[in-house]
Amino acid sequence: MPVCLVAGGKTVMVALSAFTLAWTHSVEKVRWEEDWVLSDAGLRIVEARVKGSGAGMEIPDGAVLRDGAWRYTPTLAPREALLLAQSGATAGGWEICADGKCVRVGETAGPPAEIRACAVGEALPTDAQ
Repeated sequence: MPVCLVAGGKTVMVALSAFTLAWTHSVEKVRWEEDWVLSDAGLRIVEARVKGSGAGMEIPDGAVLRDGAWRYTPTLAPREALLLAQSGATAGGWEICADGKCVRVGETAGPPAEIRACAVGEALPTDAQ
C-alpha cells in the first residue's frame, strides 16, 4: 500500500513505500532529515540526520558524523500516521521526498498535515494533480 499526504483538503500519494521527511529547525536554522518506510506494522523510521546540535537538538548517543551530518537510528515504535504542524512560522515548512520528487507543506499556517498509508483508490500520484 502506498504512502499518502493529507493536507489542505487534498490527498496525494507521495511514495510507494519509502520517503524522506525534512525540515529546518525553527530556532537553530539547521536541516533535519528522517527516512521512513511503510511496513505491515505502520510507518517506521529507518534513519535520522541532523547537521548540527542546539536548542532541542541534542545529538543522541551512538550517532555517527558522516558527510556533514550526525546520523542515527531512533528507537521509536511504528506509527499509524505522522502529524505535521503547519504554523507558517518556520523556515520553509516540511518537505516530503520519494523517488526524486518532493512535496512541500506547512509554509503557511493551517491545520496539521498527515502522512499515512493510503486507502485503496484514495489518491492520485503527485504528478497527476
